[in-house]
Amino acid sequence: MVHLVSEFANAKMRFGKTFTAYQLAKKLGARRVLVVTFKPAVEDAWQRGLESHVDFDGWQYLSRNFDRDPSEIDRKEPVVYFGSFQDLLGRDEAGNIKPKNKWLHKVEWDLVVFDEYHFGAWRETAKELFEGEDDAVAKKETKLEYADGLELVNEDLGVLSEKETQFLPITTKAYLYLSGTPFRALATGEFIEEQIFNWTYTDEQRVKEEFAAEHPGEWSPYGALPQMRLLTYQMPDELLAIASAGEFDEFDLNEFFAASGAGKDAQFNHERDVQKWLDIIRGSYAPQVVENLKTGTRPPLPYSDVRLLPYLQHSLWFLPNVAACHAMANLLAEKHNTFWRDYKVVVAAGASAGIGLDALPPVRAAIGSGFETKTITLSCGKLATGVTVPQWFSILMLRNLESPETYFQAAFRVQSPWSIKNPNGDDPNEEEIIKPVCFVFDFAPTRALRQLSEYGLGLSPGEPDPENAVKDLVSFLPVLAYDGANMMQIDAGSILDIAMAGTSATLLARKWESALLVNVDNDTLCRILGNPEAMAAVERIEGWRTLGDNIIETIINKSDRVRDLKNEAKDGGLTAKQKRQLTDEEKEYKSKRKLVQEKLIKFATRIPAFMYLTDFRENTLQDVITKLEPGLFLAVTGLTVKDFHLLVRLKVFNTERMNQAVFAFRRYEDASLRYTGIESHEGLTHYGLYDTVVARD
Repeated sequence: MVHLVSEFANAKMRFGKTFTAYQLAKKLGARRVLVVTFKPAVEDAWQRGLESHVDFDGWQYLSRNFDRDPSEIDRKEPVVYFGSFQDLLGRDEAGNIKPKNKWLHKVEWDLVVFDEYHFGAWRETAKELFEGEDDAVAKKETKLEYADGLELVNEDLGVLSEKETQFLPITTKAYLYLSGTPFRALATGEFIEEQIFNWTYTDEQRVKEEFAAEHPGEWSPYGALPQMRLLTYQMPDELLAIASAGEFDEFDLNEFFAASGAGKDAQFNHERDVQKWLDIIRGSYAPQVVENLKTGTRPPLPYSDVRLLPYLQHSLWFLPNVAACHAMANLLAEKHNTFWRDYKVVVAAGASAGIGLDALPPVRAAIGSGFETKTITLSCGKLATGVTVPQWFSILMLRNLESPETYFQAAFRVQSPWSIKNPNGDDPNEEEIIKPVCFVFDFAPTRALRQLSEYGLGLSPGEPDPENAVKDLVSFLPVLAYDGANMMQIDAGSILDIAMAGTSATLLARKWESALLVNVDNDTLCRILGNPEAMAAVERIEGWRTLGDNIIETIINKSDRVRDLKNEAKDGGLTAKQKRQLTDEEKEYKSKRKLVQEKLIKFATRIPAFMYLTDFRENTLQDVITKLEPGLFLAVTGLTVKDFHLLVRLKVFNTERMNQAVFAFRRYEDASLRYTGIESHEGLTHYGLYDTVVARD
């Protein structure tokens, strides 16, 4: 009997997931390994990782780019076959497997590796990374990263509740999922704790610190890995007035650095203000100089503080679009900007810079060895993934990025090590570390700290206390914030306060409109259907009856029917009538599932209103609902305590996500009232979340 085992490996970007996966395959004794990815561009890494290391002598590597017939391989030696989701899993309208790939389904695989398997997360990241490029260039860049057919891949892959065998009907002993952006997988509880191997930036830096303490004076394999530091800067009011957006007037980087024109004709819309910004970051802005003289202090601005200047010898400036990159190059070249003449400016943006890795040679040529030169690379998406430029010390975030995945994917470009091994030629164990630390400079503090807090929370979804999740990250990623007067290091609690208080009520409400709060997969729907009391409870949710009779049963039956038709298609094909039936039924059950999800989310949005009306803050929300104010809960939500408790027990609602949403509400409520001078609950020492209590401080 074959035992299917699923393991999830989440490792920080630039960790070496490829080599680790091969070592795992070897340790498992796997002789037939299938590697499937959404990014065909990473094939070179998989091929070189296998063929260039002595540990894998005799292993065979195959892919669609080889003329070799897979059926003619040496069956005595291990084999790795590499392919893209688009190619291996792409099907025709009836769900038939491509004829050239039928052999894959006959092989008994020992290990199937899904590399960056989360289609939705990658698609969103790709879109955000390249949205600053011209449309034609963005399409080419995306095509290079993900190849043709990305949008045509079977939509079922995006449904995390689907079992592997339902979208990959092959025989295998084990699955390995690899991801550098694991938030969605961790948040949904798709893998239990025993199945997850995490290796994050925090893990890396912790081991580096421990090794140095345990082996003083010895060479460390982690020594060259730079510590990252985040420095945020509050801009003067006159610049904030130029480009502020949102309910809390956050500094809008995209608007501030907005530009028009192309090449030498490109110009910023707010050029005088961008010039002021350039003067600020090099410490020569007149009003600021006067203030510094009055206070007797000088803030550590990037291009003026002698402690930071060495780490700006080679930097990456991440701008909103191609026009902004060219406009910045033109402004830096103006006659009056004499300070910037020491820096070679490279524009890695637009069609003229080349597609994909073609944009890299001009950067490397400008940097040279890195010791005698100074460079600034201007980009709006290019070189933000899959490249290593060891000499980049720092990145300036000059555009709005919404997702923490995209933000830190760009930030980790500057965290690659730069060192010289055996610098004097007489000791192979000696290593001169050129880059012990690296920097992220951000000029929209609230947005930057929100990204950091979401990143920390995303990596620790099971941690009941959000502050602990962020504290672990910032213990190895120091955060310093300049508020216009002072630069200070801030702790996890302050980060969450700034991030939450700087948000709008609308953004906070979105936490209660998240699809992650509710589960509507077939397993959950079956549990509801099999429990008469649960069925009666959901029917009491406002608007449920408008969905029609037997909607849950319809969704389950239709989805089962669609799966059967797809299996039938694999065996002998479908008639034209059956193909139409397959398409219609698939659309119907997915739309009905969406409607059920919306009704459950609508119920969840009533909970913040209940929290606002109740006065209990240190008790868990579960206790307030079930013991202290059950009558108020019924009046606000329309469900009895018994109904709600039953649905929670059947896992219709995600309690871990509820803890985070309740915490955000409590923080926002306190921060907002504190801002007006009101202490909402004097003497409050703890926050009650949904089913746990955490310390307020």
